[in-house]
Amino acid sequence: MASVKTPNFPPVRACIFDMDGLLINTEDIYTLCANNVLEKYGRPHLPWPIKAQLMGVPGGSTGDAFHSWAQLPIPREQFNKEQKEQQRIYFPECKPLPGAHKVLRALKVANNTNRAKIHIALATSSNKINYELKASSPETKELLANFDDNRRILWTDPRLEKARGKPAPDIFLLALQSINDSLDEGEAPITPEECLVFEDSVPGVEAGRRAKMRVVWVPHQALVAEYAGKEKLVLAGRIGLVKIGDEWQLGEIDDGWAMKLSSLEGFPYGDFGISV
Repeated sequence: MASVKTPNFPPVRACIFDMDGLLINTEDIYTLCANNVLEKYGRPHLPWPIKAQLMGVPGGSTGDAFHSWAQLPIPREQFNKEQKEQQRIYFPECKPLPGAHKVLRALKVANNTNRAKIHIALATSSNKINYELKASSPETKELLANFDDNRRILWTDPRLEKARGKPAPDIFLLALQSINDSLDEGEAPITPEECLVFEDSVPGVEAGRRAKMRVVWVPHQALVAEYAGKEKLVLAGRIGLVKIGDEWQLGEIDDGWAMKLSSLEGFPYGDFGISV
């Protein structure tokens, strides 16, 4: 099989960040909240093979995959209500993940090798209520303040009214549009290939690839174990957890459009043409 030639990428001009599990430790909190309700009804804790199917997908923590596994003796509506009660307790305790503060602060004042300003945006599957709970933590509030209001895309954003959730590219394309709509006079519109998506979930990586953007995958260590040996498929966006068609949007193995990092600490700015 012929190898795929790595493109000659332009320097990055925009960085688009997921939130849960990438910038803040809320993926572990989602698991804690689900486990507290599962325990109450005598069910086992949420295993990572199931957890991995829920990450990054709007409503994933209460969807068919979860309930088919959980077999709870209560209606979905009751589980949703009790899980939200747990989240109201624990989301305000969330903390930034290692390297998150440093990367966002650096990018806010960075340029690329063509002396162009680096722009940042947030694109999260969290709804407004959950976002506000998470942002009520002082450290998290300070972290998220790095994003301008109009460049902070939540799943309940009216601009996403007819959008599809990840792994569709819609939320990342809207994030890029929000940046382009607010560029300074004289700045040329940013193209998808000049964007770098930061994601922790597998559907999120696929969404970034479908948007024709470069992607950095920063997964939870338990997710790393879950996809051991399949990393190249993840980076190509070809795991296919949620089937949405449009296969032409997907990447190819070893095509150079995505890379995996163990954390945001020590992010290799130079690899993406960014000067800090």
